[in-house]
Amino acid sequence: MDRRTLILSGIATLGAAGAASAQPAPSGQTNMPIAGPTPPPVTPTPAYAANPPAETFSREEIVNNVSDFLGVTAETGGGAVERVFKDNGRPTAYIAGEEASGAVALGLRYGRGLLYMKGKPPVEIWWQGPSVGWDVGGNASRVFTLCYNLQYPDAIFQRFPGVDGSAYFIGGLGVNYQRANDIILAPIRAGVGMRLGANVGYLSYSRQRHWWPF
Repeated sequence: MDRRTLILSGIATLGAAGAASAQPAPSGQTNMPIAGPTPPPVTPTPAYAANPPAETFSREEIVNNVSDFLGVTAETGGGAVERVFKDNGRPTAYIAGEEASGAVALGLRYGRGLLYMKGKPPVEIWWQGPSVGWDVGGNASRVFTLCYNLQYPDAIFQRFPGVDGSAYFIGGLGVNYQRANDIILAPIRAGVGMRLGANVGYLSYSRQRHWWPF
């Protein structure tokens, strides 16, 4: 075989090999790329549980605290607490404080106390507000306020409208309700003085004392 024949034979062999490599893959098969290093697994973001609801106070705890703070018998304090518990259940907090108020049709009320919640330190709190109605007199009171649906202390700092139809006499005990944004406050007052009437108004609870009541 001469040189020309050998050259032509080699060219034919190379052409056949190139054509074979250019043929498409059979149906149902793909040309897979060479696999690289496997990426590390993605760590899922941990799911944090929602804050648990605030712990509540039992009737016995509240009756004992009301009796001690207001200076009344357990029977007298228990009667007021029983009514509030019947209407609203177990409170999540309470405020123990003092206040002064007076009215001749237009009334004003100022107070100061400590807010107590289980598992949290006491928080100093002030309140003030106006009222209007058929109302005359004045009184200085110790106030024990039951708080419902209050899940954290800062939620108390807002205005709470209420209707007060209690009659205050010497050594009297009265209860009324205030409500704002699903939070219910039930002040229980034992006061010295005389105040008789019915009024509507609100109390604004704040971190500092404010003389301007509106």
